[in-house]
Amino acid sequence: MRKKGSAIQKRLNILLLVCLVPLGVLVIYLIVLINRFSERYDEIVENITMANAYNIDFKEDIDYVMYIVVANSERAEELVDTSLPHTMIDEARDVFNKLCEMTDDDNAMSQLQRIIKSLDTLEDRIEDIEADVGVSGAYDKNMEALDLNVRILTDLIQEQIQEYIYYEATNLESLREGIRSDVVQAIRMSVVLFIVICIGAIIINRRIIRSITEPIRNLCDVTKQVGQGDFEVRLQEGSDNELVALNSSFNRMVEHIDNLVEDIRVEQLNLRAMELKLLQAQINPHFLYNTLDAIIWLAESGQDEQVVMMVSALSDFFRTTLSKGKDYISVREEKMHIESYLKIQQFRYRDILEYEICIPEELYQYKVLKLTLQPLVENALYHGIKNRRGMGRIWVTGMEENGSLIFYVRDNGIGMKTETLQRVRCLADGDGKEQDSDAGFGLFNVAQRIRLNCGEEYGLTLSSEYGKGTEIRVVMPAVKI
Repeated sequence: MRKKGSAIQKRLNILLLVCLVPLGVLVIYLIVLINRFSERYDEIVENITMANAYNIDFKEDIDYVMYIVVANSERAEELVDTSLPHTMIDEARDVFNKLCEMTDDDNAMSQLQRIIKSLDTLEDRIEDIEADVGVSGAYDKNMEALDLNVRILTDLIQEQIQEYIYYEATNLESLREGIRSDVVQAIRMSVVLFIVICIGAIIINRRIIRSITEPIRNLCDVTKQVGQGDFEVRLQEGSDNELVALNSSFNRMVEHIDNLVEDIRVEQLNLRAMELKLLQAQINPHFLYNTLDAIIWLAESGQDEQVVMMVSALSDFFRTTLSKGKDYISVREEKMHIESYLKIQQFRYRDILEYEICIPEELYQYKVLKLTLQPLVENALYHGIKNRRGMGRIWVTGMEENGSLIFYVRDNGIGMKTETLQRVRCLADGDGKEQDSDAGFGLFNVAQRIRLNCGEEYGLTLSSEYGKGTEIRVVMPAVKI
């Protein structure tokens, strides 16, 4: 099956026709005009040439032949027998009759008719002279007839031929003027037609260019939007050229990319949820290990009442930790959680640990990620307080500022040296791995969980001075329960 011509190809064909058809018409017109001028010119020149031939030779030939007829009786009989004068007149009559058929000028036609009549009269006079040639004593009469009739008629015919030539020359001048007028008209028509062709070609060319460039420009704009992450844009498919297939394919491609991006986003969300669950699973066993270690130590030392109190605090601690599987708890629950943890740890480190929790009640209406502050308190204890001599202290404070919840976990422990602080800050920024620092599971997991749940603009900020202590600043969005 033959494919249908493309729309752009059709437009180009129209542009070609707009240019070629008027030019073809103009060329045909000029050819016809030139051919008409040429034919008319050739006709007039041929008429003048034929008439001019008799204007030069006819009179002399007739006069000479008739003089021979009158003056030389011996040759006269031969000329009369051969009808040479009549033959010459017949030939001239045929020529001028032919000229009558060819001419369309009234003056020239009238002059040709006079020439033919004069030829008829000349033939009659020649017959009279031929009749008297053999009569004795008629020489003088024939010479007189030659002078008065033949030579006068040939002069008249010659004058008539000259007048005919004059009229034909006048027609030639008229033809020249007509040619000039037609040339001027042809030039005007050519200029007008050229202007029309240019205007038509420009209009059609602009439409063709617009029909090509505008869809391409739209395609570039939409491609730029897609490159910026907007997969909802689509190209219009209502045109009738080759770009329909391109637009349709582009729309299908964008839709496919959009579906792929959505699939990736869903997979990332699932992966994110799995990571959170994994981080949560890492945190809980670590807490349990440390707490059970403290209970074992108390049990081994025979401190039963403290074991009961510690198990009770552990129960409260895990009740908050589990929270029926919720990822978010209230600020009040988070405060109770770290209080339970610090009570448990104070049984073991009562000689070196004091703590103070100062979180205003107006923050209780907000929610926070579960197990956010407790791992930081744990790090403050194990990596700050335990590594110094004498009594250590942990402060936990909170506030709401510019739509964010801000908590501070500060200790007066051993602090960190510059190199260690730099590694720990990499953990908080997500640029390192938890095994790169002695901070252990807690700090890395808290930083990761805050970024995954709340966004990259939230997280932890650390400051520390060796020998004086460490402060961790926690920033999360202030969202009410």
